[in-house]
Amino acid sequence: MTVPTTATTPTTPTTAHDFSAWTRDVQGDVEHALDAFLPPASAVPHKLHEAMRYTTLGGGKRVRPLLAYAAGALFGADAGALARVAAAVEMIHVYSLVHDDMPCMDNDALRRGKPTVHVAYDEATALLVGDTLQAQAFEVLAAADLAPARLVTMLRLLAQAAGSAGMCGGQAIDLDSVGLALNRAELERMHQLKTGAMLRVSVVLGALAGRDLSTDELQALERYSAAVGLAFQVVDDVLDATADSATLGKTAGKDAADNKPTYVSILGLEPSRALAEQLRREAHDALAPFGDKAQRLRELADLIVQRKA
Repeated sequence: MTVPTTATTPTTPTTAHDFSAWTRDVQGDVEHALDAFLPPASAVPHKLHEAMRYTTLGGGKRVRPLLAYAAGALFGADAGALARVAAAVEMIHVYSLVHDDMPCMDNDALRRGKPTVHVAYDEATALLVGDTLQAQAFEVLAAADLAPARLVTMLRLLAQAAGSAGMCGGQAIDLDSVGLALNRAELERMHQLKTGAMLRVSVVLGALAGRDLSTDELQALERYSAAVGLAFQVVDDVLDATADSATLGKTAGKDAADNKPTYVSILGLEPSRALAEQLRREAHDALAPFGDKAQRLRELADLIVQRKA
């Protein structure tokens, strides 16, 4: 597979137009990589492969791949390895959405502006799509042309971020918290796992696609990732309370309808917006050691906080 290299060029201060162009370039790279790494719909089993492509291709903000590419640019990542990192983290993310939308969890009918997989196909297919995307993510990353020791580290980090100490653990806490009055610390812990773990690992794996990280570099990236991971969820909660379904591409107001604890329900709307802005500043501050080279990561922090969907 040939992967365009424009998105991995080291960064300098840019205009909003430059950032928009870079974002489109990365999204195009990721779409190309996902299309190449997913099984063709013509291969048996046809229905499963068709459903995998239905839910993965042609939609989504690709925030996790964007973070991976921005971190990769900062550390001189190999384009081919970076494409595999981006595809892997997006496959894990999409699998989580497919399962999250199923009747046994959030029972949602709309995702990325189209029917969810269990609605478009059936529940059994949705379950298998999620299972297969998770397996496919590790297969894709394992084939990256990197030093074996570093690749093993990257696979371990991805597994941890996706498992009970990360995304799945956060989802379990979320399901157990319906109708409960969580305090802010409990809510933050849940989202550090459910949302933050995969955002963090996207940054770290993107960087490791370039080179090993010093302790100081890793700590700076972790501070940045913690801030943007939490900010992403705070903004999600604000949008769920204020935007409509057409804008979001998913059912608006679902958290309140399901009696789920959110930042808006605990802090209120305006304090939640203020918290998101505070976290945006913390993300910027964390990147100070990298100077102008981390401009893309700063711009992504802005995008995460200022997005409207």
